[in-house]
Amino acid sequence: MTKMPFIHRLNRGLNATRQADFLAPLLLRLFLAPVFITAGLTKLLAFESTVNWMGNPDWGLGLPLPWLMAVLATATELVGGCLLLFGLATRLIAIPLMATMLVAAFAVHWDNGWFAIAPSDPSTSMVRPLAAIGIPAAEQSLENSKAVGERLSAARQILREHGNYSWLTGKGNIVILNNGIEFAATYFIMLLSLFFTGGGRYCSADYWIGRRWLSNSD
Repeated sequence: MTKMPFIHRLNRGLNATRQADFLAPLLLRLFLAPVFITAGLTKLLAFESTVNWMGNPDWGLGLPLPWLMAVLATATELVGGCLLLFGLATRLIAIPLMATMLVAAFAVHWDNGWFAIAPSDPSTSMVRPLAAIGIPAAEQSLENSKAVGERLSAARQILREHGNYSWLTGKGNIVILNNGIEFAATYFIMLLSLFFTGGGRYCSADYWIGRRWLSNSD
């Protein structure tokens, strides 16, 4: 009996935070918008290289109609990023943006596993629990971490002996790029959330357009 009032008060307090639930989609949009705008601008400013990468089967994606694919990818990321920034047509633009993340994950990053940056210490790897229950991919990831650690140690030793190591690492530690699906999957999940929630109240164009439309329909 004594626990119920506390549970009710706790639940009431948690429900009160829903008054600020617009912050979640706002922060997702502000995080994702510069990611896609930058990606789109990069493709646009090096458009010929983008077309070649789309069509080349040896070192690119090997897609048909590479010029059209480059236009679609560039426009989706550039326009989509701008729409996310203002919260305009948020749910609609999330669909093609999610599609680009799926293409990136499966066509570009899939063979490299999960991690974007290869972990160099197996003892701190997030896949250790999965490896402990015998999942082959997780076990392989731990083996890869051991190899990464060995190579990083060798690289640090060479740089300390033959270079200005403190200057080289002054802006951050040296890492090995694994180029896995981690970022693409993370962005996909964030976009999926926006697809279901929309741009959010108060701070999105969708909200104010919807209010104006409803007021006019009355």
